Amino acid sequence: MGLSKEKIENIMKHAVNSMPLSIITDENANVVFISRSYKELLGIYDDDYIGKPVLEIIPNSRIPYVLRTGNEIIGDIFVLKNQDLAFCNRILIKDDEGKVLGVLSTLTLGMDQVDAMSKTIEKLKNENLIYKSKIKKLRKEIYSIDSIASNSTSMQKLKNVVEKIADSPVSVLITGETGTGKEVFANAIHMMSGRYENKFVKINCAAIPKDLLESELFGYEDGAFSGAVKGGKIGKFELANGGTILLDEIGEMSLELQSKLLRVLQEREIERVGGLKTIKIDVRVISSTNQNIEELVRTGKFREDLYYRINVVELNIPPLRERYEDIPALCEIFIDKINRTHGLGISGIDVSALKLFRNYNWPGNIRELEHVIERASVMKKIGVLEVDDFEFLMKKIFKNGEPPAAAESPKTLDDIRDVAEKELIIKALLTSKGNKTKAAEALGINRSVLYDKMKKHGID
Repeated sequence: MGLSKEKIENIMKHAVNSMPLSIITDENANVVFISRSYKELLGIYDDDYIGKPVLEIIPNSRIPYVLRTGNEIIGDIFVLKNQDLAFCNRILIKDDEGKVLGVLSTLTLGMDQVDAMSKTIEKLKNENLIYKSKIKKLRKEIYSIDSIASNSTSMQKLKNVVEKIADSPVSVLITGETGTGKEVFANAIHMMSGRYENKFVKINCAAIPKDLLESELFGYEDGAFSGAVKGGKIGKFELANGGTILLDEIGEMSLELQSKLLRVLQEREIERVGGLKTIKIDVRVISSTNQNIEELVRTGKFREDLYYRINVVELNIPPLRERYEDIPALCEIFIDKINRTHGLGISGIDVSALKLFRNYNWPGNIRELEHVIERASVMKKIGVLEVDDFEFLMKKIFKNGEPPAAAESPKTLDDIRDVAEKELIIKALLTSKGNKTKAAEALGINRSVLYDKMKKHGID
């Protein structure tokens, strides 16, 4: 059942009349309506006000200004008749065709309420600044150079280089196999620089189609190409202005785009796709790749001039198989992270398991190590990770009977014998969880002979 016209009009009449401190005029600034509370404040007790100019009733009203200029006023501080202060909103009343019919003016808050709200807002702003400061401090700790495991000499040297160049504007090229932690070093460089409070923008050049990479890097203007967002879009370089940009997998960039990137690095300015004006930028550039850039230069797939431009300082991250001494510290970091992520209670990792890790090549490097620790932890849930918890890894180590960490295939009978002997010794040690007496018994040799053979094969 629908509402009657009379009922709707009655509700609207009382709704408007219930609005606090409100007044409505026509297009000539003549008063049409004053709400009940505003009439009480003004001392009006009849309807004689209807049709009178608003300035006769409220001498300091700005309604005539709104009608004259067509500019609505929101949040204006207004002095009431009793000298109290309030916020005033003056809104144009228009019909369906946009013709101005009048103005609705409402007073919303007394200044005592405004003052209380202002204090609340100021308190929230201060709390927000404190939280931001804590987050920045936490980010600096998480991404600091000290968070990188570095028991190995090679990693210590790299960290020393980072400490020296982090606060300079020089371009850095980070190279290394997939999973070695190139992005971790990039994070550390940014957080140790004077740009750490500004944005650190990362873009994977291999993950974006080549015909779209230019617009992602430099942005585009409205109508630059089919499917472009209306109004255009800023690129990663503009987004990183004042901060740092990481060009991950830069070796995948096309030669054409390499030429444009070279100009950006030389001139320190970009030009959006479809744009005519240049935009000055101040961005520190870090590049990374798992490819041999020098080989790409030699074969004509990467510009030599760009290579020298991005390679002012090169950080070559060694693979995990060349720094086994970092594994214990990495395991500790990963166990702590996995416990927090999965709510587990893993208290550490046994020495026998660490010895197992030294006999694996780690083709996936640090990323693979983290996944191995995560899998074992999720299955174990609580306690110390032992060699038995990594049975799935043993299958990889001894896959097809191949020796762990073999540099090349055996060529002579003696080579084959040595490979088989080393594999048997490692298996015996793993089975005995590092107990050399039991391992020697299982192999049917004296303990002293086992030591000699372990030394021969480089088994710890």
